Amino acid sequence: MSVGVNLSIDQRCNYACAYCQIDRSGRRPACPIDPAQLADELRQALEAITTGDIWKEERFASTPDDMRRINDIALSGDGEPTTCEHFAAVIEAAATARREFRLDDLKLVVITNATCLKSPQVLAALPTLQANNGVFWVKLDAGTDTFYRRVNRPAGDMTLDTICENILSVAKQMPVVVQSLFFRDNDVPPPDSEIEAYIGRLRGILDAGGQIALLQIHTVARAPSESFVSYLPDDELDAIAGKVR
Repeated sequence: MSVGVNLSIDQRCNYACAYCQIDRSGRRPACPIDPAQLADELRQALEAITTGDIWKEERFASTPDDMRRINDIALSGDGEPTTCEHFAAVIEAAATARREFRLDDLKLVVITNATCLKSPQVLAALPTLQANNGVFWVKLDAGTDTFYRRVNRPAGDMTLDTICENILSVAKQMPVVVQSLFFRDNDVPPPDSEIEAYIGRLRGILDAGGQIALLQIHTVARAPSESFVSYLPDDELDAIAGKVR
């Protein structure tokens, strides 16, 4: 079980990824995060898991015995979690709950598009993450800026160079997991030149001293926001993975 923490309940995000399953056409009202309430709800969730009460709920009752464990607390949600002004306080709340329930193997996972990795709120949270089995899962979906803007559609003037610099800044301090999603665009797979450029971005991070613990290459699994997006068949996804290896 992964305990998800949604820091974007109002669905605000600084990306508008073509493949995202979140419908942002009718934005929800602003919903500020209350760190104290979040900490209390997180404790309730961990207590339900550690006592076994959660497995009595209908939707979890069929979970096999050997899978009845908690794997991580994951910060993600309906938008970019690191834009939350209370991000450092939320990480501290997760770390406190982890210690309180003596979950020494529990991971604190931050699933991020890497736009704010140099922001004050993330820099303030870094020591706590490093001391509490924390890991960043960073998005990297492109090799060229043109492709990046087609796929991720960032707000403002954010560039792919900046994204890679942000990833490197954290990867020099702690190993990161890179998540990359590729898809068919109007039934056309990513061009070979783009995959080579993407591999070049990975190589650049490693050559500069960045640590990549794991690379996850996947494709569309839920209904995307754009009709021109469709999933890559297994053989095409495997071919990309083979080039990356």
